[in-house]
Amino acid sequence: MSTCRMRPFQAIVLSVLIAAAGAASAQTPPRVRGTITAIDGNLLSVKSREGKDLKIELAPNATFAYMKRLGLADVKPGTALGTSAQTGPDGKIVALELHLFAAGRPVPNEGHRPWDLEPGSTMTNGMVTAMVEAGNGRELTLSYKDGAQRVVVPAHIPIVASQEGDRSLLAVGEYALFAIAPSTDGKLTATRVQITKDGVRPPQ
Repeated sequence: MSTCRMRPFQAIVLSVLIAAAGAASAQTPPRVRGTITAIDGNLLSVKSREGKDLKIELAPNATFAYMKRLGLADVKPGTALGTSAQTGPDGKIVALELHLFAAGRPVPNEGHRPWDLEPGSTMTNGMVTAMVEAGNGRELTLSYKDGAQRVVVPAHIPIVASQEGDRSLLAVGEYALFAIAPSTDGKLTATRVQITKDGVRPPQ
């Protein structure tokens, strides 16, 4: 009976792959959505929307924001905005929410990419270049560098604009969206927190 021995090079490759797999499994998510359950200095206890009890530390330079409720009347050609969306059964992109960006500034993270609000959702950040009435809502053409997307905007979805705030917005019982710094040790550190205020939740 023959014995299969691993060559030194193979052993090195295998150990590198195992280490890489371990690091990948420890990487933190880019965003956490959930309800603040306790505040202890810079350490927040959060019940995630998936039902997990998490500890999130605030970065020293963390920024804070809340949402201002807007409406379809605030959206027009020339408006810079982002939209979380899903593809409908007819192949059209259907907005789940719109968040408007500050006028006169470059569109942040311009483009179209996968998103984690819902399974299969996308995020598109761009400038409204065309708009037509569509049923009980509107259809926007959202243009960005090297591309454009046509997005159906139902009348009932949340439409908001981010307003800068400070850590006094933090409150037990409020839903928040946390932007998490990359990490390979599993630690959750928030660099930006968007918090519910006056019943207006961050919808992204």
